[in-house]
Amino acid sequence: MIDIWALVLGLLLLFVVGAMIRLWLGPTSADRAVALDAVNTITVCAIIVFGVAFNETVFVDVAIVYALLSFVGTLWLARYIGGDL
Repeated sequence: MIDIWALVLGLLLLFVVGAMIRLWLGPTSADRAVALDAVNTITVCAIIVFGVAFNETVFVDVAIVYALLSFVGTLWLARYIGGDL
């Protein structure tokens, strides 16, 4: 029987591939920024799933720090695209 965590991580990988395709093909820079934010969000979800699968709470701390850095990066990118930087 397939492990449920492997199935969840496989689906998350599929979602990342879809977002990366949008990142590559996005017609506008806003589409690319949203796709990059989606990749970062899915990565945070995958880190938390790893933490649950291995029963390690340190993964949650890593996911929080990664989410914070991703948020700051997204804000910087949005300001750059908007022409404020």
